[in-house]
Amino acid sequence: MTERLRAGEIEIAYETFGAPGDPPLLLIMGLGMQMLAWRDDLCGLLADQGFRAIRFDNRDVGLSTHLDDAPEPDLPELIAGDHSSAPYQIEDMAEDALGLLNGLGIERAHVVGASMGGYIAQALAIRRPDRVLSLTSIMSTPSVEVGRATRDAQVVLLAPPATSRDAAAQRAVEVMRVIGSPDYPFDEQEVVDLARQTYDRHADPRGVLRQLAAIVVSSDRTARTDARHSRRGRPARAARGRQGHGRSDPRRTTAHVPGYGARPAEGAVAADCRCHRRPRP
Repeated sequence: MTERLRAGEIEIAYETFGAPGDPPLLLIMGLGMQMLAWRDDLCGLLADQGFRAIRFDNRDVGLSTHLDDAPEPDLPELIAGDHSSAPYQIEDMAEDALGLLNGLGIERAHVVGASMGGYIAQALAIRRPDRVLSLTSIMSTPSVEVGRATRDAQVVLLAPPATSRDAAAQRAVEVMRVIGSPDYPFDEQEVVDLARQTYDRHADPRGVLRQLAAIVVSSDRTARTDARHSRRGRPARAARGRQGHGRSDPRRTTAHVPGYGARPAEGAVAADCRCHRRPRP
């Protein structure tokens, strides 16, 4: 069941799976994606593995607050270096995630982020390492300058927004054909069904544009992540694939799944978090 709580000026829609007393695992989704992209079966698997899985809608998507009164970002100017039109930054979205943990009375959590969600998860770990038990950053990078998207990926990801549920479904299929896992064919009907469901739930192309602006103006987290790991002496774990990028670092553990593209791998997420799970009493 979807519930809501307020984190500052943002109302966050969220759902939980698993027992309240189990170790919390916060799932943060990527650009324009609603929490439903963390599929029910994945969340159920994580709950079966002994976690309290928490998925939520980021600001400007789904049932969380949409900043409709914010000025529209000027992407060319943002890319050119003038960041004044960006309504918010990745760090603000990390504060939303922290506010959700606070509202749920959670002191520390395992944090998993996919794509832009990895940006948010990294920012949260940097700003509040005392609140992060482990970090799993999937198909994400510490900077927009690392691992730029291919031309084909840019074309499908930056195409004009769909204006109907059927167009949204077709766009989702086109995106998956470009960024999906090469050795693990996706279920086209599953992608279509999810796209239609999220479109009906709340489609907001302008909100996605505001999220994209936050990505464009996000700071480079590479050095701060390295320094943070050095001080804490604890590894951040990353599950990555063809679109995932990471630097060689003895303090990090990187799981590379052969043939894996941009779709989160349920087994990789569960296995990664099990390494940090506290035994049940």
